[in-house]
Amino acid sequence: MISVLATITIPEGKRDEFLAIFKELVPKVLAEDGCIEYGPWVDLPTNINIQPPERKDVVVCVEKWESVEALEAHLMAPHMLEFRKATEALRLDIALQIIEPAQGVS
Repeated sequence: MISVLATITIPEGKRDEFLAIFKELVPKVLAEDGCIEYGPWVDLPTNINIQPPERKDVVVCVEKWESVEALEAHLMAPHMLEFRKATEALRLDIALQIIEPAQGVS
């Protein structure tokens, strides 16, 4: 199993518009072979002093996949190509962090 944190920076004030389009994408991705979890998350402001300030124009997609191969297939799925086109003007930046469970730690 692997996890992906896709951090997407949105133009100021456009997060709700981006999330409306994203909402339509989620069931399509969840139906893909190898998808375990997929959904958008946003910063939660707290009083925890080591947390950085809230990023109101950032969406983090938290994903879990059975394998890198499943993730690679997902990235080329027709609905992903359509989503990227539909949100092109709503994305300033995107960064992927692909992680796996640490071995020997339970």
